[in-house]
Amino acid sequence: MLSPLILKQLEQIVGSENLLTEKQDLICYGYDATQMEFMPEAVVHPANASETAAILRLANQELFPVFPRGAGSGFTGGSLPKTGGVVLVTTRMNRIIRIDTENLIAEVEPGVVTEEFQKAVEKLGLFYPPDPASLKFSTLGGNVAENAGGPRCVKYGVTRDFVMGLEIVLPTGEIIRTGTETYKAVVGYDLTRLLCGSEGTLGVITSITFKLLPLPDAKKTMLTIFDSIDGAARAVSTIIGNKIIPTTLEFMDYATLQCVERRFSLGVPSEGRAVLLIEVDGDRDLIEKQASKIHELIKPLGLIQFRAAKDNAESEELWKVRRLISPSLRDVNPDKLNEDIVVPRSKVPDIIKEIEKIQQKYNIPIVNFGHAGDGNIHVNVMINKEIEGEEEKAHQAIREIFQATLDLHGTLSGEHGVGLAKQPYIEMELNNAQIKAMQAIKLALDPNNILNPGKIFPWKEMPDAA
Repeated sequence: MLSPLILKQLEQIVGSENLLTEKQDLICYGYDATQMEFMPEAVVHPANASETAAILRLANQELFPVFPRGAGSGFTGGSLPKTGGVVLVTTRMNRIIRIDTENLIAEVEPGVVTEEFQKAVEKLGLFYPPDPASLKFSTLGGNVAENAGGPRCVKYGVTRDFVMGLEIVLPTGEIIRTGTETYKAVVGYDLTRLLCGSEGTLGVITSITFKLLPLPDAKKTMLTIFDSIDGAARAVSTIIGNKIIPTTLEFMDYATLQCVERRFSLGVPSEGRAVLLIEVDGDRDLIEKQASKIHELIKPLGLIQFRAAKDNAESEELWKVRRLISPSLRDVNPDKLNEDIVVPRSKVPDIIKEIEKIQQKYNIPIVNFGHAGDGNIHVNVMINKEIEGEEEKAHQAIREIFQATLDLHGTLSGEHGVGLAKQPYIEMELNNAQIKAMQAIKLALDPNNILNPGKIFPWKEMPDAA
């Protein structure tokens, strides 16, 4: 329990208007997209690195846990206050500090919304490619903490590929800077890469320096429908094998198509079994040639429909199929367990076939879609938690899906992280030596296990901490 004295000290750090202690206010900071809920004892909204550092120094002195939180849009419970304590919200730190058009870099605070940042740099003819599905409300600090991805990863990479440096408050309250503003830097350990994807367990991000690119001249969107999953998967390999790297290669399986078509009647052909949404960008003349070549390459692979957008309005119309997936899933069942496995892209049809077997075994609907260009499939196990035994069956199915993924040389998470949701499965992918090495890093930076404790590694597996 936080004593009145601790609460008073927190108030002195952030101001009374930025400290929440009433239950009706705390509820909003105790859940995320996982539907798990944990009530914090207090919520603080620091304005800068100095206030953040003071909070963490106090936490180490009084030994209460601190849970960093951005917009709270995560899918694995990474920001949830599992043991009460204090939720530290970074959304007040929401300035775009500078955009350097000569060196193609930008410095921002962690509370900047992803889409707002993209629009700001695009006004200057620049481009920040990472585009998680939550970009309209997720914040850049959370994107870095989870190493967020998105559809454009196949060509441009994930968030960490654009992070050049960070200002970080370490768990013990020291403020450090990592990385540089140069494209080459090999002095010391690469702490920037270590902190990207560390899920708020190794530090609180208070400033980010991003690499930017020139804004592509144009883009071309194509919606392609195939008569089999194999055909769609072969199309991905064929396109890339012919030296075309699309911006986006989004995949939807038959179950996904059925969901969207039942709800929205978009006119998907009845014989359609898989969709690829393909987008290329770059020089206007080049992308027209690429679109034509893609059409020719995939024709023999069971292609039954090919639609190419003529302008941005038509592009948005084609993207509608992808964007309408989430609202249509609830028609299958009210509750969703969302996993984000990754396999080598040539193995996408293999993992889909394994998932179909698991679905039949447990008699649970499973809907699959995602980023075929990098083998990242969002597996949605749809259940009704009010039916006795459904949730238990779902977790058994997920364990088998994870094992099938690993058997195909894949990984349990491509962009959602581990948090709490994947914690029970971490030993399926990481051996004891790997886990101990990661725990050693955690405890070296956070000897009192103050910052986001209980995430990634089960507490029972953590070495003794104060």
